[in-house]
Amino acid sequence: MRSRTLRYSIWSSLLLFFAVLAPAAQAQLSSPEQFLGHEVGADYQLVNYATLHRYWETLAGQSDRMILDTIGVTSQGRPHIMAIITSPANHANLDRYQQISRRLALAEGVSEAEARQLSQDGKPVVWIDGGLHATEVAGAQQLLELVWQMVSMEDPETLRLLDDLILLVPQANPDGMDLVSDWYMRNPEPTQRSYAGLPVLYNKYAGHDNNRDFYMSNLAETRNLNRVAYREWFPQIMYNHHQTGPQGTIIFIPPFRGPPNQFLDPLILSQIELAGTSMHSRLIQEGKGGSAKRTQAGFSTWWNGGLRTTPYYHNMVGLLSESNGHPTPITIPFVPRRQLADDDLHMPVEPTETWHFRQTMEYLMSTNRGLMDYASRNREHLLYNIWRMGMNSIERGGQDHWTTKPRTLYAAADEVGGMMRPATPADYQRLMKRPELRDPRGFILSADQPDFPTAVKFANTLLYNGVKVHRATAAFSAGGKQYSAGSLVVRADQAFRPFVLDAFEAQDHPDDIPFPGGAPTPPYDVAGWTLAFQMGVQFDRILDGFDGPFEVVTGEELPMPAGRVANAQGAQGYLLDRRVNNSAVAVNRLLRAGQEIWWVETPQTVNGVSLPRGAFFVSGGQGMALTLEPIARELGVDFHGTSSRPSGEARQMRPVRVGLWDQYGGSMPSGWVRYMLEDFEFDFNLVFPPELDAGNLRAKYDVLIFPDGAIPMEIGNLPPIPAEDIPDAELRSRLGAMSSDVTVPQILEFVRAGGTVVTEGSSTNLAALAGLPVEQHLVTAEGRPLPPEEFFMPPSILTMKVDNTLPVAHGMGETANFMFSGNRLFRLQPGAEAQGIRPIVTVEGTTPLKSGWAWGQEYMAGGVAGFQAPLGQGQMFMFTPRITFRSQPHGTFNLLFNSIFLGSAQPRPIS
Repeated sequence: MRSRTLRYSIWSSLLLFFAVLAPAAQAQLSSPEQFLGHEVGADYQLVNYATLHRYWETLAGQSDRMILDTIGVTSQGRPHIMAIITSPANHANLDRYQQISRRLALAEGVSEAEARQLSQDGKPVVWIDGGLHATEVAGAQQLLELVWQMVSMEDPETLRLLDDLILLVPQANPDGMDLVSDWYMRNPEPTQRSYAGLPVLYNKYAGHDNNRDFYMSNLAETRNLNRVAYREWFPQIMYNHHQTGPQGTIIFIPPFRGPPNQFLDPLILSQIELAGTSMHSRLIQEGKGGSAKRTQAGFSTWWNGGLRTTPYYHNMVGLLSESNGHPTPITIPFVPRRQLADDDLHMPVEPTETWHFRQTMEYLMSTNRGLMDYASRNREHLLYNIWRMGMNSIERGGQDHWTTKPRTLYAAADEVGGMMRPATPADYQRLMKRPELRDPRGFILSADQPDFPTAVKFANTLLYNGVKVHRATAAFSAGGKQYSAGSLVVRADQAFRPFVLDAFEAQDHPDDIPFPGGAPTPPYDVAGWTLAFQMGVQFDRILDGFDGPFEVVTGEELPMPAGRVANAQGAQGYLLDRRVNNSAVAVNRLLRAGQEIWWVETPQTVNGVSLPRGAFFVSGGQGMALTLEPIARELGVDFHGTSSRPSGEARQMRPVRVGLWDQYGGSMPSGWVRYMLEDFEFDFNLVFPPELDAGNLRAKYDVLIFPDGAIPMEIGNLPPIPAEDIPDAELRSRLGAMSSDVTVPQILEFVRAGGTVVTEGSSTNLAALAGLPVEQHLVTAEGRPLPPEEFFMPPSILTMKVDNTLPVAHGMGETANFMFSGNRLFRLQPGAEAQGIRPIVTVEGTTPLKSGWAWGQEYMAGGVAGFQAPLGQGQMFMFTPRITFRSQPHGTFNLLFNSIFLGSAQPRPIS
């Protein structure tokens, strides 16, 4: 159903016919009660996605206000649909309005006079979604009522909204809606229905983390939604429905608390205030109390990555609501703090023993209408303002511009005597506008970097988000440096400059401490996430204007640059650079095909090309080139033919039997690792606690992976329902709890018998359970964890030292960027190294922070963030940073891949 252009043409040609028959057609619409057998939001009823899809198809066939678009396919293969609703007259000109929205959002080549005219001619595009977090069921169910009301109601307000607006209504997580609704409805007794105990994640890989993927675009659903928002429709407002609201209230609606991200245009913040206030006002006008804002919840405008936050970096107003209400009636409790009106809770709601789901639906219809009414009454302002913000970005990116950063400001304040001490404008110029503090005019990703395929993947994340990327058609120079043809250029003088800067530049979170000596206020989600740092790509910041032989990259993504097979004639084999992440894919394919592959532990030089430790050697003569050439072309890897086999230490590689821990209900960290392993073509099985407890693990696996959250001292992950109520025998077999007295001994026995264990984050608890001679580093003299007043580390990016002489770190540089949070860092006890324990990743110096926020980071100096430890015939690799964090930090993927390959690679002479 992606052939929208054809459908629009057909729709336009039939518009006159529809207009004549419109009253009759509208009279024949199928109501929810007729189609579903109950009203939307009826107690103990949840509609699944398959039914929603059928209902929307029915309405689209009955109504002249609606068409249905399939925007892609979900992770599990379902059609991903979106309703487009507006007046019949607007449908006749939909292409025109879409083009106006695009031109104003991208701003390039649009003068102010033309922007004014387009703002008068155009129609605001308003996006209202739901269902992203599938257990937050109100968001998905309200979509049914919203679409029904907008296609059926004939009141003056609805007709005005249809005339003034184009409404996009995507279901954000179709797979999850089917899973949750079907699970809830499986019980024939309505009062016993519950969606507790879901057997798997409600997104195939990410679960709740599907709302952490929007700047990265790993997931199929994310790419579908991002394409619609940032490459096709460019909505001025995006409203993301969520659940649950603050206790004692009905719903949270913006404005949000601080801090705001420094890269955002100020108009974004003011428009969020206006749009959110209109939604609160609508509820209060209708006598619906209990709408909270700002300090009543932890949401801010700092973080990128969510469905309602990524729009900010595209000059779009992003809103969310968090509502209370379930199909099983709930209680609105008495929370004294929320019974006294204040600036962030204008109209408290009276507590009640029974709150019905339909009441929540009515609240959400009011917020939807309040938002649409705001957009209707401010139609020209919204359209003009998105152009204004886009043009602001183009102008800022095309000249010297300074973004005020907290650390720069704090240093300036110290010099002039304090944050509130008046100083001269000359002091401001001297301290805040130094030439080296300018924002870059652009960024260049050299085609000559060792892992250019990963740089291409990074550029594709920008393209998925609508960022304009250029490719050099010939060699050029910029910033005093030469670049080869094929290098990628991302200029700052474009409308989505905030997203560009956010992807390349360090985040500098302000010190958010409520009072001197107090504990820091945690940010919402992540404090630092700079994608270029996480992915480990090499790039140059260009501070002065530059140009060159550049062409705009067209299409949704860049193809992988074709690799090559060099010097095949007379070759005895071929060397493959371990620094290229895609080399793991090549090795997995070749191992699966039964090819002879070696891991070479000493640096190699072949035909003038120097390869560091860890290169792979594929044995075979000239005929092997025919096998390697399609792999090289697809993956962008080079195979270097050599007339002799390498010398020095080496390991012969074998296919690896990998087990990845998971639990009943699914683990998000495990899901992300599963995504990575599939993406890089590792074969693996999921391993659940009962299989671990049963032992004999070495007979089945070479490597066991325990992501963050798998091995705390004790974990209980049983669902809150009896096992007999789980209908599927395979699902029942996953039930169980990790334990230190049963599970851990079996894991350690696996290692002693020659197995390899990889742990990440909190699963490094295994070190203490195994009795390894290591201890926590971030502790007081008494051995207690440092209090947050002294040390506080929300998720941020740190630069740490890597011992890349160790095989597990081959392919890494001498330093790398790691996603780190919390206070988990080790120090080795005396005698640890004598037992074979080797640090892999360590903190050097007192300022490891690269992007984000760290309070008391000097305490980290000398800490060990990753180490390897032998045990019996096997080995353990432990990493306290999240080296697989949400499948984003490609720069640290090698540590996992190497750990896996080492599980079966056998040291032996390569000759």
